[in-house]
This record gives sequence, C-alpha cells and structure tokens, in this order.
Amino acid sequence: MSLPRFIPAFCLSLAALFNVTLAMADDAASSRPAEWAQSVEAKYNLYQMSPTLYRSALPDSGALPLLEKLKVGTVINFLPESDKSWLSTPGIDQVQLPYRTNHVDDADVLKALRAIQTAEAKGPVLMHCKHGSDRTGLMAAMYRVVVQGWSKEDALNEMTQGGFGDSTHFKDGVRYMMQADVDKLRTALANGDCSTSPFAMCSMKSWFKSANVEK
Repeated sequence: MSLPRFIPAFCLSLAALFNVTLAMADDAASSRPAEWAQSVEAKYNLYQMSPTLYRSALPDSGALPLLEKLKVGTVINFLPESDKSWLSTPGIDQVQLPYRTNHVDDADVLKALRAIQTAEAKGPVLMHCKHGSDRTGLMAAMYRVVVQGWSKEDALNEMTQGGFGDSTHFKDGVRYMMQADVDKLRTALANGDCSTSPFAMCSMKSWFKSANVEK
C-alpha cells in the first residue's frame, strides 16, 4: 500500500476505534440501574441515594461549597473521629455514630436509620465513613431494605457492585444483612425501640431506667 493511500485508511481506523470506545463508555454509563445511587463527585466518592440522602467518603473543607449547593443540613459520621476538623458551617448539624461492620448489631442499625429519618425531616442528609464503602455501604443497604422496601438481593447488588469501593471489604456487612430480620427491624424502627431484642444492652438500660422512674 502506498503512503498516500495508507494515511486515510489509518485515520479511518482511528476514527472507528474512537467511536467504538465512545459506544462502550455510553453502554457502561447506561447499564447502571437508574434506582442505584448516582455519582455526584468522584473525588469524595459522593453519591445521591434519594432526593434527601447522600453518601460519601470522608469529606474535607473543600467539599463545603458542594454541600451548601446540595443544601445538606446534616452530616452523619460513622467514624470514631469527629468532623469538627473540617466542618464548621453553622447551618450544618453534626451527628456522630461510630461503629464497626465486624461488630455491628441491630441497635447500631436502628440508631443510624432513626438518625437519618430525623435529619431528613429537616433537609438533605450526608452520611459518610472514611472511604464511603463498607460502613456507609452497610447503612445505605439497610436504609434501602428497611426504609425503602428494597429486597436484600437488590440492596446487596447495589452495595457490592455499585462502584463504591473494593468489594472484598463488604464481607462483614453482607454477613450481617443475610441474617438480619428486616420485619423486626422495621417494627422496632416504627415503635421507637432501640433494638429488636428485649435482652439487648440498650433495651435492658431502658427497662431499668423506666423501672426506677416508676418507683
């Protein structure tokens, strides 16, 4: 093949390859289920789950303009470290509920879900941990099944395949979800109970407190 003929053919091949790449990218974007959390800002692993609920990795002060734009009124933190080092905006409430996925129980889940619902009544909420994957991922999945009525299968698919982080970190959360009694959790959440078990530590404390008040 002569050089003058080769150059147009080469250009056409590059154009075809570029078009195929674009088509693959479009397919990947469109293949994400519409009901899954949608990306807002990749830098913070920030996704929108609903009109009033967002999830992310640990933000920093650079995220404040974005949170203000999203009208976030409450930030719920699942880490043992406070958000005060980066979050000083007077109009944003801070809620700290530290827990570990390998020690999570129904009381932790109910406390988080109740905090989310309480905060949502006042405006959009952001929940986060360090990476925005395992701790945040489990509470996001439990919100899906207990509050929004998703099936465990659908919530687990979003949690592990939604692009929030390394799926090998989700084993503890998956284990908890598989054994969780969603009906009991939903009933406890509606009744204001701290746990699904009357023998849980928080339940026993409430019982002793009420017994002492009655005396």
